[in-house]
Order: sequence, then C-alpha cells, then structure tokens
Amino acid sequence: MPAILAVTAPFFALVLAGWLAARHGLLPVSAIPGLNAYVLYFALPCMLLRFGMGAPVLELLNPYLLAVYLLCGLTVVAFTVAISLNSRVTLKDASFGALVAAFPNTGFMGIPLLAALLGPAAAGPAMCSILADLFVISSLCIALSQLRAPQGGQEHGARRAALRALQGAMANPLPWAIALGAALSAAGLRLGGPVETIVQMLADSASPVALFSIGAVLWRAGLNTQQRTRVADYLPVALIKLLLHPLLVLVVGSAARQLGAPLSAFQLMVLTMVAALPSASNASLLAERFGADSGRVARIIMSSTVLAFGSFSALAWCFGVKPGG
Repeated sequence: MPAILAVTAPFFALVLAGWLAARHGLLPVSAIPGLNAYVLYFALPCMLLRFGMGAPVLELLNPYLLAVYLLCGLTVVAFTVAISLNSRVTLKDASFGALVAAFPNTGFMGIPLLAALLGPAAAGPAMCSILADLFVISSLCIALSQLRAPQGGQEHGARRAALRALQGAMANPLPWAIALGAALSAAGLRLGGPVETIVQMLADSASPVALFSIGAVLWRAGLNTQQRTRVADYLPVALIKLLLHPLLVLVVGSAARQLGAPLSAFQLMVLTMVAALPSASNASLLAERFGADSGRVARIIMSSTVLAFGSFSALAWCFGVKPGG
C-alpha cells in the first residue's frame, strides 16, 4: 500500500492544489477556461497521441472491452436515474447525475494515473473507454435529460440534445488524437525531429496541468451553486461511481471471460480501475449548458474526487498492483 499511495497521493494533491489556488484567488476564475483549453486542445491530445502510437489498434477499439464497458455504463445510467428521481430531483437532474455516475475522469486523471501505476500498456484499454463515454454514455444522458423538455415536444428535444452531444464529441480533440495515434501505429510510422520534440513537451505537461485544472474547475463549479443540496441527493451517486460501477465491470468482465471472451486479466483490471475513477470534472459545465442543477452535479464530482483517493488506492492494493514492478 505505501508504494501505491506514493503514486496516487501526488495526483490527488495536485487536484487539491488547483482547488486551493482558485479558492484563494491565486488562479483567477477568468483564467480557468484558458487553463482547461490548454489541457483539452494541446497537452492531453499530445499525450494520447503518444500512447496511441504505442498501442495496437485492436487494443484501442477492442469490441469485447467496449461491449463490457458499455453494458455496465448503461446499467449504471439506468439504475442511477431510477433511484434519483423524487420530488426534488427532476429527470433532467437525474440524467446528469447518471452521467457523472457512469463517466469517469479518464482523460484528465485516469490515463496518466494508470500509466504511472501499471505502465504504458494500461493506456490502450483506458482510451477505449474514453470513446465509449464520449460517444454513447454522454449522448444518451443528455438526450434523457431533454425528454421532458417543453419546447418542440419531448422527442424533438431529446433528438436535438443527442445531436448536440454527438457534435460536441466530434469536436472534442481527444478521439481524434487517439485515432491519429492508432493510424500511425497501424502504418508503422513515427514522429521525428522538431515535431516529436513539441509533442513530447506538450504531452509531458498534460498530467500536472490537467490535475491542477480539475481542482480549479471544481472550485468554479462550486461558485455556481445557488441552492443547498441534501446529502441524500448527491452522496449515493458518488458511491455508485466509486463502488458499484467498478464492481459491475469486474463481475460482468469476469463472466465474459468465463464465457470465452478474449479478455486478459490485465485488460479487465485496467477497465475496472477506470470505472473506479472519480467523476469527470467537466460534466459540471455540461450541466450548466443544459440547464440542470449544476450545484448537485458539482457536489457529486467533488465527493467522488475526495473519496476516490481512498477507494481507488484500496482497489489498486486489492489487485496487488506494484508500481514500478
């Protein structure tokens, strides 16, 4: 466990540092979108490009991994919506709660953390899960959130929201970086010269800046909270993210292996640990954009991020992870 904590503690400490910097004004709120844009459009795509170039194409688009992960993600979405709906939590808010229950912070936190714990080979299954989350889970949850939208009818509102979500996913540079890395890997091509140096410099900055950005985004999301949210309306969703989601992936993945699916123990471990990551921090921005209770979403993300330091580290210990081993 000490060796695992030696890896996980600095990652979560950088998140805390970003939160404190934003809280005390060292990082102005107006600068947070710029910091986030640097990570999303420059540093993180370069990191994913490098990992994608080193991973086999079938590892990035593994149909068995995608099937297991999507089945579990869709189950988590359905379960979270079902238990969340009440007089205080509408379908729109329950749908965005389901989004953060099923959408881990794989890009900004997961891939660098898993690579540090398990080695570069962990990046392939993790990037595979990013594609499922961006194109299926997020689109579904956003469409669900608009089912009771008054303007234009329910069906029209949901279809329009799903199309907006898909357009957003297509505009996201992360899938394109993964695709370019896969294409270069399949063609046996490598970057060289100044281009390789620039990509490496940007990629090396991705992890610390992304973690710092997570903390700042969480602080900004907390500023937009207009009303008090009961603990019972957000803590159970955070626990679904950290406990139920990874347990479901482990059980379904193990059953798939027993039925003959060509999944290795390592791939299943990586996918389970991806599911055990805290909720994606940028989901609070989506909640704002679509008019959901961003305060509740922010509390779910914050709770899952704080609690994940213990739960994720414990899961790594249960798997017998030995960093650097």
